[in-house]
Amino acid sequence: MQHVLRISRKIDYGLRAMIYLSSIQKGSVVPFREIARQMCVPEDFLAKILKTLVDEHLVKSTRGPHGGYCLARDAAEISFLDVIEAVEGPIALNVCLDGDDACGHSESCTMVSVWRQGQEKMLDVYRQAKLAELAFKPDVAGQIGLVQLGGAQGAPAPEPVSE
Repeated sequence: MQHVLRISRKIDYGLRAMIYLSSIQKGSVVPFREIARQMCVPEDFLAKILKTLVDEHLVKSTRGPHGGYCLARDAAEISFLDVIEAVEGPIALNVCLDGDDACGHSESCTMVSVWRQGQEKMLDVYRQAKLAELAFKPDVAGQIGLVQLGGAQGAPAPEPVSE
Protein backbone atom coordinates (compact mmCIF):
# COMPACT_ATOMS: atom_id res chain seq x y z
CA MET A 1 0.00 0.00 0.00
CA GLN A 2 1.36 3.41 -0.88
CA HIS A 3 1.10 6.44 1.37
CA VAL A 4 0.71 10.10 0.57
CA LEU A 5 4.16 11.47 1.36
CA ARG A 6 4.47 13.46 4.52
CA ILE A 7 7.83 13.63 6.15
CA SER A 8 6.81 11.81 9.31
CA ARG A 9 8.87 11.51 12.45
CA LYS A 10 9.52 7.91 11.46
CA ILE A 11 11.11 9.01 8.17
CA ASP A 12 13.01 11.85 9.86
CA TYR A 13 14.37 9.60 12.61
CA GLY A 14 15.21 6.82 10.15
CA LEU A 15 17.17 9.26 8.00
CA ARG A 16 18.96 10.70 11.05
CA ALA A 17 20.00 7.21 12.16
CA MET A 18 21.18 6.26 8.68
CA ILE A 19 23.19 9.46 8.29
CA TYR A 20 24.78 8.81 11.66
CA LEU A 21 25.64 5.23 10.66
CA SER A 22 27.13 6.51 7.41
CA SER A 23 29.39 8.75 9.51
CA ILE A 24 31.01 6.07 11.64
CA GLN A 25 34.20 4.30 10.71
CA LYS A 26 33.67 1.35 8.39
CA GLY A 27 33.69 -1.92 10.33
CA SER A 28 32.52 -0.24 13.55
CA VAL A 29 29.18 -0.86 15.22
CA VAL A 30 27.27 1.61 17.38
CA PRO A 31 24.82 0.76 20.17
CA PHE A 32 21.33 2.04 19.41
CA ARG A 33 21.34 4.13 22.59
CA GLU A 34 24.35 6.05 21.29
CA ILE A 35 22.61 6.65 17.95
CA ALA A 36 19.51 7.86 19.82
CA ARG A 37 21.55 10.18 22.03
CA GLN A 38 23.65 11.61 19.23
CA MET A 39 20.72 12.12 16.86
CA CYS A 40 18.14 13.25 19.47
CA VAL A 41 15.76 10.37 18.73
CA PRO A 42 13.60 8.63 21.37
CA GLU A 43 15.15 5.22 22.13
CA ASP A 44 11.93 3.16 21.96
CA PHE A 45 10.98 4.62 18.58
CA LEU A 46 14.51 4.22 17.23
CA ALA A 47 14.62 0.54 18.24
CA LYS A 48 11.53 -0.13 16.10
CA ILE A 49 12.90 1.86 13.17
CA LEU A 50 16.25 0.06 13.32
CA LYS A 51 14.48 -3.31 13.32
CA THR A 52 12.66 -2.27 10.13
CA LEU A 53 15.92 -1.09 8.55
CA VAL A 54 17.52 -4.43 9.43
CA ASP A 55 14.55 -6.31 7.94
CA GLU A 56 14.92 -4.21 4.77
CA HIS A 57 18.68 -5.06 4.58
CA LEU A 58 19.86 -1.46 4.92
CA VAL A 59 21.33 -2.01 8.39
CA LYS A 60 23.10 -4.93 10.06
CA SER A 61 22.86 -5.64 13.76
CA THR A 62 25.34 -7.39 16.00
CA ARG A 63 24.23 -8.83 19.33
CA GLY A 64 26.19 -9.03 22.53
CA PRO A 65 27.99 -6.72 24.94
CA HIS A 66 29.93 -5.09 22.09
CA GLY A 67 27.02 -5.22 19.67
CA GLY A 68 25.32 -2.50 17.80
CA TYR A 69 24.38 -1.37 14.32
CA CYS A 70 26.15 -0.53 11.08
CA LEU A 71 25.16 -0.02 7.46
CA ALA A 72 24.56 -3.20 5.47
CA ARG A 73 25.81 -1.55 2.25
CA ASP A 74 28.18 1.21 1.33
CA ALA A 75 26.74 4.65 2.14
CA ALA A 76 27.30 5.75 -1.47
CA GLU A 77 24.79 3.08 -2.56
CA ILE A 78 21.99 4.05 -0.16
CA SER A 79 19.68 6.90 -1.12
CA PHE A 80 17.18 8.98 0.83
CA LEU A 81 14.49 7.19 -1.18
CA ASP A 82 15.79 3.77 -0.06
CA VAL A 83 15.43 4.82 3.58
CA ILE A 84 12.05 6.53 3.12
CA GLU A 85 10.56 3.50 1.37
CA ALA A 86 12.11 1.10 3.88
CA VAL A 87 10.43 2.79 6.84
CA GLU A 88 7.12 3.88 5.23
CA GLY A 89 6.72 1.81 2.06
CA PRO A 90 6.24 3.12 -1.48
CA ILE A 91 5.28 6.77 -1.61
CA ALA A 92 2.97 8.91 -3.71
CA LEU A 93 2.71 12.69 -3.76
CA ASN A 94 -1.06 12.49 -4.16
CA VAL A 95 -3.55 9.64 -3.75
CA CYS A 96 -4.35 9.75 -7.48
CA LEU A 97 -0.80 8.49 -8.16
CA ASP A 98 -0.95 5.40 -5.98
CA GLY A 99 -2.20 3.22 -8.83
CA ASP A 100 -5.66 2.62 -7.36
CA ASP A 101 -7.40 5.64 -8.97
CA ALA A 102 -8.67 6.59 -5.51
CA CYS A 103 -10.76 9.53 -6.71
CA GLY A 104 -12.12 7.89 -9.87
CA HIS A 105 -11.46 10.96 -12.03
CA SER A 106 -7.90 10.40 -13.26
CA GLU A 107 -9.04 9.80 -16.85
CA SER A 108 -10.48 13.32 -17.13
CA CYS A 109 -8.50 15.15 -14.45
CA THR A 110 -6.24 17.93 -15.70
CA MET A 111 -4.14 17.86 -12.50
CA VAL A 112 -2.82 14.29 -12.79
CA SER A 113 0.03 15.19 -15.14
CA VAL A 114 1.18 17.96 -12.78
CA TRP A 115 1.07 15.63 -9.77
CA ARG A 116 2.96 12.97 -11.75
CA GLN A 117 5.65 15.43 -12.87
CA GLY A 118 6.02 16.75 -9.32
CA GLN A 119 6.32 13.23 -7.95
CA GLU A 120 8.98 12.23 -10.47
CA LYS A 121 11.05 15.32 -9.67
CA MET A 122 10.68 14.73 -5.94
CA LEU A 123 11.61 11.04 -6.24
CA ASP A 124 14.57 11.93 -8.43
CA VAL A 125 15.90 14.31 -5.76
CA TYR A 126 15.52 11.59 -3.10
CA ARG A 127 17.13 8.96 -5.39
CA GLN A 128 20.16 11.16 -6.02
CA ALA A 129 20.72 12.12 -2.36
CA LYS A 130 23.15 9.46 -1.11
CA LEU A 131 24.04 8.92 2.54
CA ALA A 132 27.77 9.23 1.80
CA GLU A 133 27.24 12.84 0.73
CA LEU A 134 25.35 13.64 3.92
CA ALA A 135 27.63 11.91 6.45
CA PHE A 136 28.79 14.04 9.38
CA LYS A 137 32.43 14.96 9.56
CA PRO A 138 33.99 14.44 13.01
CA ASP A 139 34.58 17.59 15.07
CA VAL A 140 37.99 18.35 16.62
CA ALA A 141 37.24 15.92 19.47
CA GLY A 142 36.34 13.17 16.98
CA GLN A 143 32.60 13.34 17.83
CA ILE A 144 29.93 13.03 15.17
CA GLY A 145 26.23 13.76 15.29
CA LEU A 146 23.75 16.48 16.11
CA VAL A 147 25.21 17.02 19.58
CA GLN A 148 28.19 18.72 17.96
CA LEU A 149 25.80 21.41 16.73
CA GLY A 150 25.02 22.38 20.33
CA GLY A 151 28.73 22.79 21.00
CA ALA A 152 29.13 24.90 17.87
CA GLN A 153 26.62 27.40 19.27
CA GLY A 154 28.55 27.89 22.49
CA ALA A 155 26.91 25.20 24.64
CA PRO A 156 29.24 22.40 25.70
CA ALA A 157 28.73 19.11 23.93
CA PRO A 158 27.53 16.23 26.16
CA GLU A 159 30.15 13.82 27.40
CA PRO A 160 30.40 10.60 25.35
CA VAL A 161 28.47 7.68 26.82
CA SER A 162 30.17 4.30 26.83
CA GLU A 163 28.21 1.09 26.96
